[in-house]
Amino acid sequence: MIEKTDLTHEKAVLIGIVTKEQGHDKLKEYLDELEFLTYTAGGEVIKRFSQNMDKPNPKTFIGTGKMNELKEFVDENDVGTAIFDDELSPAQQKNIEKILKCKVLDRTTLILDIFAQRAQTSYARTQVELAQYEYLLPRLAGMWTHLERQRGGIGMRGPGETEIETDRRIVRDKIALLKKKLETIDKQMEVQRGNRGQLVRVALVGYTNVGKSTLMNTISKSEVFAENKLFATLDTTVRKVVIRNLPFLLTDTVGFIRKLPTQLVESFKSTLDEVRESDLLLHVVDISHPNFEDHIESVNQIMSEIKSNDKPTIMVFNKIDQYEAEEIEEDDLITEKTKEHYTLKEWKQTWMNKMGDNVLFISALNNENMEDFRRKVYEAVRKIHITRFPYNNFLYPEYDKYGEEK
Repeated sequence: MIEKTDLTHEKAVLIGIVTKEQGHDKLKEYLDELEFLTYTAGGEVIKRFSQNMDKPNPKTFIGTGKMNELKEFVDENDVGTAIFDDELSPAQQKNIEKILKCKVLDRTTLILDIFAQRAQTSYARTQVELAQYEYLLPRLAGMWTHLERQRGGIGMRGPGETEIETDRRIVRDKIALLKKKLETIDKQMEVQRGNRGQLVRVALVGYTNVGKSTLMNTISKSEVFAENKLFATLDTTVRKVVIRNLPFLLTDTVGFIRKLPTQLVESFKSTLDEVRESDLLLHVVDISHPNFEDHIESVNQIMSEIKSNDKPTIMVFNKIDQYEAEEIEEDDLITEKTKEHYTLKEWKQTWMNKMGDNVLFISALNNENMEDFRRKVYEAVRKIHITRFPYNNFLYPEYDKYGEEK
């Protein structure tokens, strides 16, 4: 059973490595995201550690010298949690815990912990609990004594706190039970989706914290929880929306993230079913984020994995009110102009231009360009609706083929 603990400002350190595949800039980007994850979970990062390595140390992930430096800092600053950017093997986690004598988490554990905090409905809690048990199963040998010694805090809001279930058979039985429970709920949700009639289905997809829930609230006038933290929304929300006189169903889905734990992708299968069964995708992007192109790639990869990459898609670049391009002084003849210096107008002339009309620039928070957004969505939904129900075309005689009033 998932237990949520209200815990703020727990001291944490972050650890990552620079490899041939992952340079300094990429590591900084990942650690920035890991720090935001830590903040979302209720922690405070007081220092980052990194090391150049060809590959992770199979025993302790980082080298001996760096581990000694890390231990010294942890001891001197009373750090309660060490968080590694990559997934640790059970042996690595056990060895590192013995050396540091504090909680040792990896990115997967941290994401699972945030999901545990954010899960509101019974369905979401069941999904998260299943993912936690599947992740912890191979780590049982060294986990339980550690959990007994230090309860609570980031990464500890899972099944480890409930009881000391050292018997693997008990955990496997629990996993089987949770899967059966999810299967039952999945069937119920499938029936619910079937009962929604023949309305066109539109799904909001995108990286976490790009403003999907804010956009949902703006369009549907609903009160979906929205916050400037990662994974503010876990439960799928479906609302009936009417633009002009055309109704359709709008779905807000869980946000994606790089290195998303495979356990979560599997346990949130039904949430992703909403995406699979949609007729139109609104891919929301936070254009104010310096790495928004990587975010797009990550989302497209997951869309491909769930076989939804061929659906009609409108790219919605949100948060234009927060976008700031780096300026180059007029007399600066040295600095080369890169993407960081692009204005929104210049961005529109890049690869985005190839997408034609299927690109929108908005601010859902400030209601900026929302009329253009509604017009575009109306056109796309109406096109799907007329294709599906050509005999219903007479329902919209007051609008021409572009959605404009006659």
